[in-house]
Formats: sequence, C-alpha cells, structure tokens
Amino acid sequence: MSFVRIWVHLVFSTKNREPWLKKEIRYDVHSHIIKNCKEKEIFLQGINGYTDHLHCLISLEKDQTIAKVTQLIKGESSFWINQSGLIEEKFSWQDDYFAVSVSESQVPTVTRYIKNQEKHHLKKSFAEEAEEFMAKYGWQLIKD
Repeated sequence: MSFVRIWVHLVFSTKNREPWLKKEIRYDVHSHIIKNCKEKEIFLQGINGYTDHLHCLISLEKDQTIAKVTQLIKGESSFWINQSGLIEEKFSWQDDYFAVSVSESQVPTVTRYIKNQEKHHLKKSFAEEAEEFMAKYGWQLIKD
C-alpha cells in the first residue's frame, strides 16, 4: 500500500488579473471548486482568494501531478462560470500559475494565510503579493 502526502500551495489569477471574482460570486465559485475537487478526488485543504486570483492548498495523491490537478480545477471552473452566466464577459483564468511545496508542519500556517485573503488584500494588492512570492521563492516574471 502506497502512502503519498505532498502539499502544494497553488495560486492562479483571472485572465489579465481582471477583478471578475466579486464578493457576490466568489463564494459560489469556491463552493463549486470544492464540489468538483471532491468529484475528481482532489484533496483540497483550503481555498480562498480575492477579486483577481485564488489560492488553493492541495495534497497530491500518488497518481496526480500539479499540472493535471491545476488543469482540472481551472478548466472545469472557468467552464462552469461561463455556463452559469455569473459574469457578463467571457471568463478565463490566466494560463500560468504559481505552485510551491508546503511542509507538513506549515500546513496550518498556509491554511490560515489562505483563509484570511480578504483581510490580507485590504492592505496589499495581488501584484504586491506576487512580488513577495517571487522574492521569497527566487523566480521572476518573464514578459513576452
């Protein structure tokens, strides 16, 4: 019997960081993603975000990859948002995403961080948050 527990903090934004995830629909989107993850056997520990992005804390199973899980979450949710007519424009997520491993001891800290996204973004924009992630994890944005 195999045992795998790989925690991943996954962050992705709306296309062009459009503020489409207004409070009126944000929690419906979260609920739908939670339901979809259960159906697809994706273990989702936490989800939250702000108007232009989402954070997810997931635990990968032995046959799951970050790319596949991300595709399932983003692809299905954008399809659902468009089918549901939650916004007037055509909704889509940015192609790119940010994913880092999380040690077991940091799961409660990351869960709290994700849970408090609304308070967090009253003080700091997603662009500023992304800059902090880039500095902390040593990557840079490549502009076309």
